[in-house]
Amino acid sequence: MKTAPAPQRRSFWLKQLHQCHWISAALSLVGLLGFAVTGFTLNHAGQIEAKPVVIDHKATLPADLIALLAKGPTEGKRPLPIRVETWLDKAVDADIARRDGEWTAEEVYVALARPGGDAWISIDRETGAVEHEKTTRGAISLLNDLHKGRNAGKAWGWFIDIFAGACVIFAVTGLILLQFHARARPLTWPLVAGGLVIPLLLVILFVHL
Repeated sequence: MKTAPAPQRRSFWLKQLHQCHWISAALSLVGLLGFAVTGFTLNHAGQIEAKPVVIDHKATLPADLIALLAKGPTEGKRPLPIRVETWLDKAVDADIARRDGEWTAEEVYVALARPGGDAWISIDRETGAVEHEKTTRGAISLLNDLHKGRNAGKAWGWFIDIFAGACVIFAVTGLILLQFHARARPLTWPLVAGGLVIPLLLVILFVHL
């Protein structure tokens, strides 16, 4: 069985690598730009002022929902009854979405942490008094938390994993393409080495480990 000549094999692999490279670049380009910008804002978080805005809502559960809460546990974690969740969404704009609440004999407390802010809701089991507090810290804080995947949920976590995979493919295919073209570009490997050595030296010399 005859094998393809070397130039044909080279052309074939170059075509496949370019295909993988541009597809992974297209998938990761916008995300890469976003993560680069938020990497900068995270690095300068102390210099970028955030003005928290706190919104507080109060209400009282109707008697039938107070009775429903009374049937719940006196300790432990579990979601609120769906009827209570629906009422809270309308009354105090609290989207609980089946999150676990911390139950005690006196109250139910639900933490509603989210990117770019924080929120919580507390319900007095005896009186039905409801307090919902929501804090927002602005767009920069939101983007920074999305960068870290903080309180962003499973779907965003999956996106970060897939995005990271696309970036790995983009980088690896880029390195292999550099290998193919390195003979015609003498500065290729010195530049690649610089990209490795410079951060390594900074860590060794200036970062306290």
